[in-house]
Amino acid sequence: METPGSQTSLHRANLERVVRAVRMAGSLTQAEIARSTGLSAATVSNIVRELKESGTVEVTPTSAGGRRARSVSLSGDAGIVIGVDFGHAHLRVAVGNLAHQVLAEEAEPLDVDASSEEGFGRAQRLVERLIAATGIGPDKVIGVGLGVPGPIDVESGTLGSTSILPGWTGINPGEELANRLGVPVHVDNDANLGALGELVWGSGRGVKDLAYIKVASGVGAGLVIDGRIYRGPGGTAGEIGHITLDESGPVCRCGNRGCLETFTAARYVLPLLRPSHGPDLTMERMVQLAREGDPGCRRVIGDVGRHIGSGVANLCNLLNPSRVVLGGALAEAGELVLSPIRDSVSRYAIPSAARQLSVLPGALGGRAEVLGALALVLSEMGDSTLLESSAPLKDPVTASSSLREGMAPLSSR
Repeated sequence: METPGSQTSLHRANLERVVRAVRMAGSLTQAEIARSTGLSAATVSNIVRELKESGTVEVTPTSAGGRRARSVSLSGDAGIVIGVDFGHAHLRVAVGNLAHQVLAEEAEPLDVDASSEEGFGRAQRLVERLIAATGIGPDKVIGVGLGVPGPIDVESGTLGSTSILPGWTGINPGEELANRLGVPVHVDNDANLGALGELVWGSGRGVKDLAYIKVASGVGAGLVIDGRIYRGPGGTAGEIGHITLDESGPVCRCGNRGCLETFTAARYVLPLLRPSHGPDLTMERMVQLAREGDPGCRRVIGDVGRHIGSGVANLCNLLNPSRVVLGGALAEAGELVLSPIRDSVSRYAIPSAARQLSVLPGALGGRAEVLGALALVLSEMGDSTLLESSAPLKDPVTASSSLREGMAPLSSR
C-alpha cells in the first residue's frame, strides 16, 4: 500500500511523469524529458532504464544538436488507439500506436442523410478491417477517439443540434460506438480535434495557445489554452461562426442575423459563384480555380478571408493566442485567403495581440480531425494503465536518485 509522501508514492509519481511526457510527445530524448518534467538528468536516466526493462518504453539512438542522444518512445507492444472522424460527407478511420505512428488509415464517402445506425455500423466495420490489416489483436486496443461535426453536451454526452448530421441530434455517439467495439470511446467535435491534430502533428507544434479555424459547411474554432483544449462548461466554446458581423445581414441557421458563418461557410459562399460557374461548384473547386487565376473565385476567397479575419481579431482581443491555424478546404488557397485574414487582424485587433499572432495554413489537410481523435485518446488515457500492463517495476529503494525529488503537479488532462 502506497502512503502519500512515501518513497514508493514519490517514485511512482516520477514514473508517471516520465511516461506522460513521452506519451504526449510521441518520442523525446532524455534531455527533453528532463526539461519537460523538471526531473534531473540522473533521475530520468534511472527511470528510463527501469521503464525499458519493464517493456514500457523503447530506446533508440538518435542525435540532437549534432550530439549523440537516446530517443525514448512508448513500446510498440503497449497497445494501439483508434481515431474515427465523421464529416459532412465522409468517414475516416486511423489506427495508431502509442509512439504516435499511424499504422493504418482509410476514408470512404458517407451520405450526410445516413442514419446514425448506418453510420456507426460502417464505422465498426472499417475499424475492424483496419485493426485486422495491422496484424495486431483487438485486445490491444486501449481506446477510441471519435469526432463529430456538432457540439457535444459535456454532461450527457449527447450530440446537440446539427444541420450537418440532422438525424443524429440527441444521440450519445460515444455510448453507441463503445457498445459496438467494447472499448472506451472519447468524443469531441471536429474543430477541437482539428486543433489537437495540428497541435501534436502539424502547424501548431511548439506553441501552447492557438485557435484552429475550420471553414466548411459551417464555421468553428478549436481553442487550445496552455496546451489543453478549452471546451467551456457546456462544451460550446469556439463557436466563432456565430459572432455577429452585421445585424441586418442574412439569417443564420442559429436564428440570428449576419453571423460570421453567413459570410464564409460553403452553403452561403458558393451560391455567389454558381450563376457563372455552374451548380456543381464545390469549395475545393473554387479554391482550385482561384489558384489558377479565376477573378471571381479570387474575389470571393479574399472577401471570405477578410470576414474570417474579423472573427480572428475578436479572438485575439479576448484570448491573445500566439497562433491561428486555418483548416478545411479553404486553407489550400494559401496567401489568397491568409493575407486578407492578416489584414483584418491588423485592422481590428489590439496592436500588441496582432503583432504576437502568426496565421498559418493547416499542415494536415483533411486528416487533421482523425489524427486529433488519436491524440484525444493519447491525452485521456491514464499513465497507470501503461505501468500496470508492463512487467513489475523495480523496488523504489534501488532508484535512490529519483526518491530525492518530490512530486511536481501533473498537467491537467
